[in-house]
Amino acid sequence: MSEPVISLRGVRAELGSRPVLRGIDLTVSRGEVVALLGANGSGKSTAVRSIIGQVPVSTGEIELFGTPRRRFRDWARVGYVPQRTTAAGGVPATVDEVVSSGRLSRTRFGVFRKSDREAVRRALDLVGMADRAGDSVGALSGGQHQRVLIARALAADPELLIMDEPMAGVDLASQEVLASTLREQVAQGATVLLVLHELGPLEPLIDRAVVLRDGCVLHDGPPPKAVGQHALPGHDHVHPHAAHDAEPIRTGLLS
Repeated sequence: MSEPVISLRGVRAELGSRPVLRGIDLTVSRGEVVALLGANGSGKSTAVRSIIGQVPVSTGEIELFGTPRRRFRDWARVGYVPQRTTAAGGVPATVDEVVSSGRLSRTRFGVFRKSDREAVRRALDLVGMADRAGDSVGALSGGQHQRVLIARALAADPELLIMDEPMAGVDLASQEVLASTLREQVAQGATVLLVLHELGPLEPLIDRAVVLRDGCVLHDGPPPKAVGQHALPGHDHVHPHAAHDAEPIRTGLLS
């Protein structure tokens, strides 16, 4: 087994006074693609938000690239794609400006060099949005907006991608573009943790499925196709637009 990129040991977390994570263990190794599955309220989004520091944990340990999260500072290695429904926000910015914001962690004092602009253009090309670079994000469809959020995460050339419901509310054409984009990142060695309600076109990429129910891990092993969708404990079919275990998400990783 290669070195862990993400490690959670005995992690507990609450939202208000409500327990959401009840002592979960999760390891994602370098180069793995892991799907985090479960019904609404199972704690999927809370789990990924605890990994990036947006939800405090009451007990347990989280490590990123072998470093305790509380001491981890190299956030350029991590690309985060929040749920589109909680990240759309009506920001008055162009597509290029939004994607460029994802590159800031790689710049020196916020000054863009030629290599930074090339990285932004490359990310836009990957998701098929280069021709919309000057458009306002408010003029985009849901699927196009999701592509922009993914391009923003890719602009920093991250080693780890964490994506919360990347296919939710996205049209089929955009789903195929996003699956192709992710396939390319995986081929280049990226490690990926995905929150999903259903695998869809991403299914061939998934190495492992982790199923949560009531904040506990019920299954950690082969994805649903290998064991039978209905054989997975606690994996209820849920409408992809629903996101009851999510809270509004701020754009900064450490905000």
